[in-house]
Amino acid sequence: MVVQYELSVGLKKGHKVTKNVKRKRPSQMKGRLTKHVKFVRDIVREVCGLAPYEKRTIELLRVSRDKKALKYLKQRIGCHKRAKRKRDEMQNILTAMRKAHGHGHK
Repeated sequence: MVVQYELSVGLKKGHKVTKNVKRKRPSQMKGRLTKHVKFVRDIVREVCGLAPYEKRTIELLRVSRDKKALKYLKQRIGCHKRAKRKRDEMQNILTAMRKAHGHGHK
């Protein structure tokens, strides 16, 4: 273990100082999913159901057309990353539906 000295040369040069702890600003929390937002989105999903393109995606995933589903979502959403995230979300919904109906996975 290396002892730290207040030297003007070397790897740990300079005076010993305590780190200034900065608190996060609201602008830095942008995009973070909160409990309330998740709750509201779950209720909206439960009441409104799935969009038509989401239903078609689930049908494609049901017949194991994952790549086709990704291409379809990319065309609809317009972004590759968001399409991958949406495909995973639809896959989770599909597995939850299968589990709820009592069907075994292949």
